[in-house]
Amino acid sequence: MEKKYILTEPLVASIAEAKYQTTISWRNGILLSDEPVSLGGQDLGPDPYTLLLSSLASCTLATLRMYIDRKEWKVPEITVKANLFQRIEVGKLVTTIERAIFFNQLMGAEQKDRLLKIAQSCPISKILKNEVIVLDDVF
Repeated sequence: MEKKYILTEPLVASIAEAKYQTTISWRNGILLSDEPVSLGGQDLGPDPYTLLLSSLASCTLATLRMYIDRKEWKVPEITVKANLFQRIEVGKLVTTIERAIFFNQLMGAEQKDRLLKIAQSCPISKILKNEVIVLDDVF
C-alpha cells in the first residue's frame, strides 16, 4: 500500500535539557510547546492537550469559513471553545472532547444544523472520531 502523506514534509519535534520544553519545526517556522508550571514546565507555549484542541478548533473554523464563503452567507465572526476530560470506563481510558461553536449572530435552526454538520465533517473531526493507528519506530 502506497502512503499518501497529508504533510509534504514531516513535522519535527525535539527536546533538549529544558524540562518539558519542546521545539516543533513545521514547513513555515518553529513553535514552542511546554507544560504549565503546575506540572513542572515553564508554560512558555501550549501544552500537548492545548495543541490537540487547537487543531480541532482551527480546522473547524477554516472548514466553516470555506463553506460560509461558498454559500455567500454573511457571517462575519465564528468562535470555537474546546476542552476535554478523561475517565476510565470498563478499564479503558475514554476521552471526551467538548466543542462549542458560536456564530455571534442570530440565525435560523436549519442554518445552524447545516453548519454543525459541516463542522463535524472537518478533517480533524474525522480523524478524532475514527480509528487512529500510531506506528512507532525508534532510531
